[in-house]
Amino acid sequence: MSNNTVTVAGVEISTDHFIGGKRVASANRFANISPVDGSHLGDLSAGGKIEANAAVEAARKAFPAWAALGPKGRLPILKKFAEGILARANELAAVETMDNGSLLTGNVHRVIPRAAHNIDFFAEWALTLEGHTIDSPEVVNHVKYDPSGVAILITPWNAPFMLTTWKVGPALAAGNTIVIKPPEWAPLTCSLMADIAKAAGVPDGVLNVVQGIGEDAGDALVNHPDVDRISFTGSTDTAKIIGQAAARSITPMSSELGGKSPFIICADADLDAAAQTVAAQYMNAGQVCLAGTRIMVEKKIEEQFLEKVRGASSHMIVGDPRDKDTRVGPLIHKEHFDRVAGFVERAKADGAVPVWGGGRSNFGDLYFEPTLFADVNPTLEISQREVFGPVLTWQSFSSDDEVVTLANNTKYGLAGTLFSRNEKRAMDIASQVAAGTLWVNCFFVRDLAAPFGGSRDSGIGREGGSWSFDFYSDIKNISVRKGSFA
Repeated sequence: MSNNTVTVAGVEISTDHFIGGKRVASANRFANISPVDGSHLGDLSAGGKIEANAAVEAARKAFPAWAALGPKGRLPILKKFAEGILARANELAAVETMDNGSLLTGNVHRVIPRAAHNIDFFAEWALTLEGHTIDSPEVVNHVKYDPSGVAILITPWNAPFMLTTWKVGPALAAGNTIVIKPPEWAPLTCSLMADIAKAAGVPDGVLNVVQGIGEDAGDALVNHPDVDRISFTGSTDTAKIIGQAAARSITPMSSELGGKSPFIICADADLDAAAQTVAAQYMNAGQVCLAGTRIMVEKKIEEQFLEKVRGASSHMIVGDPRDKDTRVGPLIHKEHFDRVAGFVERAKADGAVPVWGGGRSNFGDLYFEPTLFADVNPTLEISQREVFGPVLTWQSFSSDDEVVTLANNTKYGLAGTLFSRNEKRAMDIASQVAAGTLWVNCFFVRDLAAPFGGSRDSGIGREGGSWSFDFYSDIKNISVRKGSFA
């Protein structure tokens, strides 16, 4: 059993895989660098086929006993798991901040508590699926949600702990065993998650973590012949590769992918609230797939609203994410910084002019200024492709038909935001926008009982409530003829 560890933000963390309840080291390792200050956080075990095979085998071995517990038997264990997350919220938040550059205050007060809620919620929801019957004239249909088996969960770096629990909660509550592939750019809190699960009494082999580079560890896991579900959050291009692997073994796959979401402001909106919400699209340095990055303003209020957004955005202070006054931290990695900067420079070359921002912040190497391009042609790359940085574009519209056309003028369909005081108008526009989630007069509110996911190039499937269990279960109907039993 390995005992390789690093200490980050005062927290000791294993740098090795978690397989079958034990820490397992690999000869190959990869460096983990903090985007906050460029410090070397440690070298982690890099997995491949050997580790993937071992993790899937451990998960398969643990599956029958975990499935047999049923929702009621799993409930107290998962509730203790959630409690363990809350008990270590400050530690998890501090590590997450150093690992991916997200704001410490947000992690402490919102992100980590929400992660605990994700586990607790789905453990409770699983109870509601028992005893589901459909009465027909000749038969009674007994609907059962049987655990599907071994699930591979591949998670992104922009909010690794919380987004992992979105998957872990329903997968475990449904009775599956899991193998988590954390993001190589921010893997540390997933390692801590394994320790918390073990301390909560999650049996060995039920939750496994295989670290490594996507082309090695991820590829080995999604191509494994003995897995039953694959859930992925990340880029559309990577999802296409995973989808090909899943298709070869007819493994059901769910994916929540990128977005280029519209943010529509009608003239009848609460403009102050809308402006504050536009500025909030810079949160997490714009590394949010749901962000409404295409600002669409009704022409009659365009100048007035631009000044309100300017004022709201002036408070988006770039700085150290550990500082309580900071609102925009660093981009995750030099490779990603270069990608974001490339989009901006090509937009300038295409004739787009930034109203503010447009380059590296003076604060540090990975810190990018909040940026707004105005009057952007909707056909430009900056309007069409996901930048995943603090970069917004501005367009105007004169009619509802025009803004619907603008909103739907991308390959994506993850989310959208709309501000209007006119209920009928808001609902008419919202109903026509291609998006899995459309927020009206609010943003980034997600009830776990509601469906969540994307259309078009933004994903396949839905998470939340019973939709999660539709994916993580094999749904069986036992149809019994009425009066056929003595």
